[in-house]
Amino acid sequence: MSNYKIALIRGDGIGPEVVNEAVRVMEQVGARFGHSFTFEDVLMGGCATDAVGKSYPDGTAERCKACDAVLLGAVGGPKWGSDRPAYERPETALLAIRKDLGLYANLRPAMLRPALAEASPLKKETAQAGIDLMMVRELTGGIYFGKRDKYRTEDRGLEATDLMAYSELEIERIGRRAFELAMLRRKKVTSVDKANVLETSRLWRATMHRLAKEYPEVTYEDMLVDNCAMQIVRNPGQFDVVVTENMFGDILSDEASMVTGSIGLLPSASIGDTAPGLYEPIHGSAPDIAGQDKADPIATILSVAMMFRYSFGLAQEADAVETAVDAVLAQGWHTADIAGAADKLVGTKEMGRLICEAIGG
Repeated sequence: MSNYKIALIRGDGIGPEVVNEAVRVMEQVGARFGHSFTFEDVLMGGCATDAVGKSYPDGTAERCKACDAVLLGAVGGPKWGSDRPAYERPETALLAIRKDLGLYANLRPAMLRPALAEASPLKKETAQAGIDLMMVRELTGGIYFGKRDKYRTEDRGLEATDLMAYSELEIERIGRRAFELAMLRRKKVTSVDKANVLETSRLWRATMHRLAKEYPEVTYEDMLVDNCAMQIVRNPGQFDVVVTENMFGDILSDEASMVTGSIGLLPSASIGDTAPGLYEPIHGSAPDIAGQDKADPIATILSVAMMFRYSFGLAQEADAVETAVDAVLAQGWHTADIAGAADKLVGTKEMGRLICEAIGG
């Protein structure tokens, strides 16, 4: 029997609710396939600010590093907004843990699940053509981690600057992740930049061209970020693996998530060269529905499937989770975010129970 130790950052809003269902799913998978899981609760986010005065308590990274993987529910909310000091804001904790764990690659699959084709906002013929892309976002560099400054000018009032910087090493390691993933999928990489304007993008493009020569089996293309934003809406089926820098990836991955029907369905993985990886749904903490048994736990449950696949090498177990999710959706069981008039509406806990039942064991 294999044992895996999982750090649970339950977080804020609906985070604890969706993490609870993901834990039930892990235990169900363990029962079916002969694994056991040990869970370590780690405090981070707005709840940590309330408890200890800062969103990223001392020792958080060390506790996570002692585990095999990290599952994060959601952090943040208007209660801990931009008027707070940086050390009290949940977003600061997210940036810090990514940096401290060396999580430079964010993987966000955007797949239109068969039972939800009608939920896509795209034209029917576009949705029916299929959507199955993997967004690979550089996560620890670029403008989000660059030097910031604010100063007063003589004639323009206050002025602020944010530095976007990328090195060849940062570009090469995220690019290699993209090519390796493409080799396991449909062997196509689209690299997104703004090379007609930005010097960082010109370095990005030159480095990606050099890398592409190492993967002759992979079809490679460059695409400007504004065109990519249009193409995701026009014809998302053309994409396989899309790789880009931090800020572009933040925006494009959210766009890609919405063409699949609901942000409540999509998981993500943040990984580096060593364990642990961090797995989380891409949705926010949704404080307006917290504690009401309305949240969709599927994105968090599918994040567990990514954990099985990318951190533990448990492809069969990952497939079992994904198959169970598709089976439950196909039966018409939907939470409020994806429910239509003819669907069978369920809450967070019941959706988790149905998926566990479909996993069997």
